[in-house]
Amino acid sequence: MMKTYDEVIEYLYARLPMFTRDGASAIKKDVDNTLRFCAELGNPHQQFKSVHVAGTNGKGSTSHMLASIYACAGYKTGLYTSPHLVDFRERIRIDGQMIPKAYVVEFINKNLPLIEDIKPSFFEVTVALAFDYFAKEHVDIAIIEVGLGGRLDSTNIITPELCVITNIGLDHMNLLGDTLEEIAAEKAGIIKPGIPVVVSERNEDIAHVFEQRARSLGAPLTFASAELEVVSVDPKREGVLVDIQDRKTDTHQSWTMQLSGLYQQKNLLGVLTAVDKLRRQGWVIENSHVQDGLLHVQENTGLQGRWQTLSTEPYIICDTGHNEDGIRAVVSNLAQVDYKRLHLVIGAMRDKDLSHMLPLLPKEAVYYFASPDMPRALPAVELRAAAEQYGCIGHAFDSVNQALQTALDHYEKGDLIFIGGSNFVVAEILANKT
Repeated sequence: MMKTYDEVIEYLYARLPMFTRDGASAIKKDVDNTLRFCAELGNPHQQFKSVHVAGTNGKGSTSHMLASIYACAGYKTGLYTSPHLVDFRERIRIDGQMIPKAYVVEFINKNLPLIEDIKPSFFEVTVALAFDYFAKEHVDIAIIEVGLGGRLDSTNIITPELCVITNIGLDHMNLLGDTLEEIAAEKAGIIKPGIPVVVSERNEDIAHVFEQRARSLGAPLTFASAELEVVSVDPKREGVLVDIQDRKTDTHQSWTMQLSGLYQQKNLLGVLTAVDKLRRQGWVIENSHVQDGLLHVQENTGLQGRWQTLSTEPYIICDTGHNEDGIRAVVSNLAQVDYKRLHLVIGAMRDKDLSHMLPLLPKEAVYYFASPDMPRALPAVELRAAAEQYGCIGHAFDSVNQALQTALDHYEKGDLIFIGGSNFVVAEILANKT
């Protein structure tokens, strides 16, 4: 029996295969362990309503926006996301509040013999814990973010009210496939018989993957970008004012978003289309709830690391974008910011395809390459050597915080320090900040 929360977390980290630390070897390529674990718990995943969210980029932001909107509509709302940035409990929330430490301790102690018998991965245990918590707390709905892929992800045992797929990009190719079509097929694996599905962004090269899967299962399919279009974007003090046109009715609506990254506009189309589908199922969500939810995502859900301003002087922004599309979005955002000199504190994981990411980075920036403190991280000297081939010049550092401190030492008023390249680079900075 473990008495403290710290003991339990140490057990989970040390004893169980963990993708963020160990990479592909930690992935179980079926949902058998999760089904068996949940069966022993009384099948909690069948005891609450849910929305299932997959995608290469944007699934976390989309999940948090939907959870915020539901909370503003007065529903008791669960939210399951991954990975966490600072505290393990970020993964499991109800109405923005993290799961209590005491619940985590009790759950692991109670189910220790089962864990030792099944030998699940870290993620499989976390999913079972989340589903158990949401069921026992009688949430009205839970927004469930896919961990990786979709078809074989541990979360894919739920039967949701709605499936949402944000976008498809090249990431985790060693696990999901080498082409967009193969990756799309894995994401489309969350589509269920008769359950409506919203795909945020229509890509003509892979739209047929979703259309064929949805048709074969009788699942009503909607491409949000085919229904709605962003007409204009106007930065405001409280966020970004986005004017959206309904392509069918030619009507306009304006929404102020707290999440200001340019890529959030694509996510917004998916969120608004999802809300429309959920309303048709009887969920009472007024436009005022949508606006409040979009305007207070961070307060309502605890979301961090999405084009987040950490400080205005020195001017520091972080973002967790960590693949080709994510880096492309970061570069687009950087282009919208005025600064004298750009300092980039970046790191990456060993399994990332740097040949698709590094060419996108601005050549004029000063680089501070760092390696997050985990075995899966790419050593900073290797990242620096790879980046130099693309004209990105800088120095390698033993730690993320050392890299940031050096950037601060060279900072002058009017400069911008950007921190990113990986969830885990941002996580170390946020952990140090707290």
